[in-house]
Amino acid sequence: MARDHLDWPFFEPAHRAFAIDLAAWIAGRPAAGSDGRDVDARCRDWVRALGQAGWLKCCVESADGGPHPRLDSRTLCVARETLAYHDGMADFMFAMQGLGSGAITLAGSAAQRARWLPPVAEGAAIAAFALSEPDAGSDVGAMQMRAKRERDGWMLDGCKTWISNGGIADFYCVFARTSEDTGARGISAFIVPADAPGLAIAERIEVIAPHPLARLEFRNCRVPVDALLGEEGAGFKLAMRTLDIFRASVAAAALGLARRALDEALQRARSRRIFGQALGDFQITQAKLADMASAIDAAALLTYRAAWLRDVRDQRTTMEAAMAKMVATESAQTIIDAAVQMFGGQGVVSGETVERLYREIRALRIYEGATEVQKLIIGRELLRRGGEDR
Repeated sequence: MARDHLDWPFFEPAHRAFAIDLAAWIAGRPAAGSDGRDVDARCRDWVRALGQAGWLKCCVESADGGPHPRLDSRTLCVARETLAYHDGMADFMFAMQGLGSGAITLAGSAAQRARWLPPVAEGAAIAAFALSEPDAGSDVGAMQMRAKRERDGWMLDGCKTWISNGGIADFYCVFARTSEDTGARGISAFIVPADAPGLAIAERIEVIAPHPLARLEFRNCRVPVDALLGEEGAGFKLAMRTLDIFRASVAAAALGLARRALDEALQRARSRRIFGQALGDFQITQAKLADMASAIDAAALLTYRAAWLRDVRDQRTTMEAAMAKMVATESAQTIIDAAVQMFGGQGVVSGETVERLYREIRALRIYEGATEVQKLIIGRELLRRGGEDR
């Protein structure tokens, strides 16, 4: 994996050293799906391995055992790019530890942070982020799940679906409506242990790039008063703040997949003989490789600009992260498709690296806001900023 981009001024020496160390560690791990274990077992093992090696500490702040005073977007992005290059499942489990616990980092009480975040960093507890519903995915304001205040706590009723780590998580950061307000108002967040009475895994969902995914049912699910995360009614803003941090890291994961596809394509172009010469000797191949490499650099610049603006300028990056996520995931889809094409029939054989990449990239264009939603975010932010000095 090329690391020339780590010399860009977005990064500090610590980020470059981190990337080199993580790449050496992940390169020594078994290849994806090579050990015959089921998906749940492999995911649990990845969390355990990432935690024991210290990499999950990047998902929490220094007060909770992490390396930085606050979550460092560049570190999260470098980690996801590096892990995704080698193994999509390793990247997925790393990302979900951060996303699943991110709301606790941002709004948790001292007691909530002390209970949940050190185990997340150690790989001893698996986290999940429960926001989407059957009729409230991209449109979070359409949320129907309810949380009713009772004398000794809260009672949650409703459904969450497309929940990553559903079925293997130890706890869920759950968002539910706590007032009759409509739209984004009146939504609150709760920490719900996986063994809470009334919480059931209603369905496990299988997708083309296997990972734990489920529909959750909450039926008179009671949690204590201190399960409320942050202020009552502030859940929508908390969810958006969490996504703003981790959306840029989705772009970084797409970069990792795209870089691996380019490397596979380069190797194929050099080694495959066709019509008496190497595939790479054809100008049409060279032009395609040029497009792939240029798209990767363009997406990387957007990705690490967003991370740098948040880390160094302490700037709100809703638009920049949306741009990065949109361009990186769409570009990666095109790059990986081109790599499959260079492999010909071999490119669609189950188990080939490019075939795995082809399945893994597709979901990134949807989760944490589909491409179409990113365009709406960017347009809205442009209009909002239109009256500001630019």
